[in-house]
Amino acid sequence: MKYIETFREGERVSGIYLCKTRQSALTKAGKAYENLILQDKTGTVDAKIWDPNSNGIDDFESMDYVDIVADVTSFQGQIQLNVKRARKVREGEYNPADYLPVSKKDIEKMYQELLEYVNKVTNPYLSALLKDLFVNDQEFVRAFKFNSAAKTVHHGFVGGLLEHTLSVTKLCNYYIQAYPMLNKDLLYAAAMCHDIGKVYELSPFPANDYTDEGQLLGHIVIGTEMVGERIRKIPGFPQKLANELKHCILSHHGELEYGSPKKPALLEAVALNFADNTDAHMQTMIEALEAAGDKQGWLGYNRLFESNIRKTGK
Repeated sequence: MKYIETFREGERVSGIYLCKTRQSALTKAGKAYENLILQDKTGTVDAKIWDPNSNGIDDFESMDYVDIVADVTSFQGQIQLNVKRARKVREGEYNPADYLPVSKKDIEKMYQELLEYVNKVTNPYLSALLKDLFVNDQEFVRAFKFNSAAKTVHHGFVGGLLEHTLSVTKLCNYYIQAYPMLNKDLLYAAAMCHDIGKVYELSPFPANDYTDEGQLLGHIVIGTEMVGERIRKIPGFPQKLANELKHCILSHHGELEYGSPKKPALLEAVALNFADNTDAHMQTMIEALEAAGDKQGWLGYNRLFESNIRKTGK
């Protein structure tokens, strides 16, 4: 099969891909067509079936594996497929490992590095909390290693939640060295716990979609509840410290309009918000530039950056 990241405008491609979504739509002229999102381990691509009643288009649904023939086109600077033929394939015709986007970094090495930060925490209560999560709870550890950090925006791949959490923790480690007023143990704990709710907000791959819990509560509230439940099992855990850690998690998106129930009111909460925002924006830009392949020049408007973006000149 030809991987999505290698698609180039003007090609005709064929192969088996995971259909993440399939939705019916109408053109401005009232003609029916189909919107698809196809996926393999290198990413996703927007696809259209302009003639869904064609004899070459068989019945299939979202989350089916589909053998397609398509022309690679471009729309607003992004690669798009014009699907000519499609059929649902049977189990055994594909290898599921080819369809899960995976971190380019070694997952086990990243986790061992994260555990080094767990061991840097000297406060006995925060240390007990982190070890309860990241050392003792093997079910949580497996999910944390496997889950993504987002459905589409950034780190939307196996190991993405771990990669993002480690990056945020490393940025917070820099802040701790640069700003001695920071409570290092609180910030380390907040960095490592800030997105743990995503284990339950998003379903595992290949779906990687919002669960009912995720839709109704969101990862910030879920993560805060998870921390609260663990804290209540640790004898003598100071209420003031518990509130400070929960506040950091509740405010890590920085603004009410971005989903944070609270705005940062502690120095550690400010640092966490900046670290989270930095890594999310950097990774989003990197993924957008990588998706452009060899294309040079301006790549089109990016909603997150509210700007037309391009690669740095050589």
